[in-house]
Amino acid sequence: MANSLQDIIDTFEFLDDWEDRYKFLIDLGKDLEPLAADEKTDTYKVRGCVSQVWLVTTPDNSGSEPVLTFRGDSDALIVQGLVAIVIALFSGKTAQEILQTDVEGLFNTLGLQEHLTPQRSNGLKSMIGRIRTDAEAALTAA
Repeated sequence: MANSLQDIIDTFEFLDDWEDRYKFLIDLGKDLEPLAADEKTDTYKVRGCVSQVWLVTTPDNSGSEPVLTFRGDSDALIVQGLVAIVIALFSGKTAQEILQTDVEGLFNTLGLQEHLTPQRSNGLKSMIGRIRTDAEAALTAA
């Protein structure tokens, strides 16, 4: 993973101007490993996003609790940056940790809520909803 969640938070705090923060968001998205063409299918597509977003969830059930790893991609640069933040927030956590994560608190810390268009906010909520659904499914399957 290119950026840790703490690196992202620190950079957002360092950058005063929202234009610079948007540029950073775009750079985060560019740093993501692109998904293979066969992963950009309806199976992985996130519903409720205006831009196309794909999330691939890989559960690891080798421990006492399932740990989920996420990979993602989007056809829109800023949204791809949001995918990178969501991956940094959730990937490598147990399903239970994912369900207990204070997403709204993080997005308030970053100031994302008031600087995203309603469509992007809805898309972000759809991504988080999908991740939480995958976490619930991993708990049920465990």
